[in-house]
Amino acid sequence: MSQTPPDLPLRASFDAQYQASRLQVDVPLSVRRDRLERVRALIEDNAQALCDAVQADFGVRSPDLTEVADLFVLRAMIGQLRSHLPRWMKPQRVSTPIYLQPAKARIQRQPLGVVGVIAPWNYPIQLALGPALVALAAGNRVMLKPSELTPHTSALMAQLVHQRFAADEFAVFLGGADVAAEFAALPFDHLFFTGSTAVGRRVAEAAARHLTPTTLELGGKSPCIIDRSADLAAVTDKIVHGKLLNAGQTCIAPDYVLLPRGLETDFEQAWQASVARLFPTLRGNQDYAAIVSDRHHARLQDLLAEVRAQGARVVEAAVPDAGEGHARQMRPALVFAPAEQSRLMQEEIFGPILPVMPCDSAEEAIAFINARPRPLALYWFGNDTAARDQVLARTVSGGVTVNDTLMHIAHENLPFGGVGESGLGAYHGETGFLRFTHQKSVLVQSRLAMGHLFYPPYGQRFRQVIGLLKRWL
Repeated sequence: MSQTPPDLPLRASFDAQYQASRLQVDVPLSVRRDRLERVRALIEDNAQALCDAVQADFGVRSPDLTEVADLFVLRAMIGQLRSHLPRWMKPQRVSTPIYLQPAKARIQRQPLGVVGVIAPWNYPIQLALGPALVALAAGNRVMLKPSELTPHTSALMAQLVHQRFAADEFAVFLGGADVAAEFAALPFDHLFFTGSTAVGRRVAEAAARHLTPTTLELGGKSPCIIDRSADLAAVTDKIVHGKLLNAGQTCIAPDYVLLPRGLETDFEQAWQASVARLFPTLRGNQDYAAIVSDRHHARLQDLLAEVRAQGARVVEAAVPDAGEGHARQMRPALVFAPAEQSRLMQEEIFGPILPVMPCDSAEEAIAFINARPRPLALYWFGNDTAARDQVLARTVSGGVTVNDTLMHIAHENLPFGGVGESGLGAYHGETGFLRFTHQKSVLVQSRLAMGHLFYPPYGQRFRQVIGLLKRWL
């Protein structure tokens, strides 16, 4: 199928999808699978071009990183959706309470209609096509607004989607903040946003005018707790990988470390060794991504300058450059005991800077986390299961990985999402399918129904029936 990009204004395009969704409420499995197959073909036929587009947008970002963090994730998602879709679509039978028997009841799973997706720039393929895939699998029409900070990737995705989908099935809209604001104000059946907490608030406000339900995948400051029982040499490889993947431009990247006091020197040495193992060179190393824009790079430099001026100890990675490299390939840095009111400790960092906060006890670490907005992710390292379980029981976060970083997002059967300021709602797996699905309650009454026993006028018979039911409930 070859289509041209939609030339209708946003509202007219929405109206076309809205009408199409109402004309075809029951979307068969064959149609849903066909749409998934078209996205799969889009990825497979254009994998290199997509990797090249991401590289062009970042300046430096290895095609291997885009393969594992964007394309591989999408392939796994498509495989799961194809495998489980027949079961997820089926009406779910539910038991009927005795006072309604012999009626039968079920939950019918239906598409919501038109789903809007506003995607970010940090994983510009996965975080655009991932929510769109799940919404299509759930039988919806999709309108996608990718990020203007990755213009090559966004334009290529728009071209490829419009070659394979009718405009009333799946359409992509390019543009900046003005287009995003107009997009968020449309009366979608569901609006899915990935991005910062500040922008997420504005998206939620726009959606609320139409009572549009939203999923907000935001961010925040995800802590790493290192227990005294942990092996630092093993811990730092995992923290460095989680922090420096995509140069820290990951919503669930470790944002700061809570470290037992007295282990600062040991942690610094282990961190330096881990950086050298994973990134033997920095500038000029294609595996080490550049910061996406000059503005974002300048913001990170300002964060470091502020904490230096406040007296915090800043330690940069002692790894050589491979060559001249790219100016935005930023050297990783540890910051020991920055002021809690510094911007570094108030804002999501989204870069290769890792604050280290010494703590005197696990109690102090838990209190530190609970005094702040709930994070999108939490990471705990150690071998003391009782200490681990205390942290899990007494903190709230979107998700947790124990003795590693990032990996909970890769488990396709675990819901992924935030809580509080780190997000609203979750997706991945069946949780995501249900996020884009209306679960309609259906009760089928029997011709042998005894409901008339509850009709007025009330009298002795009614009271006898109620008395009998009270004994059974």
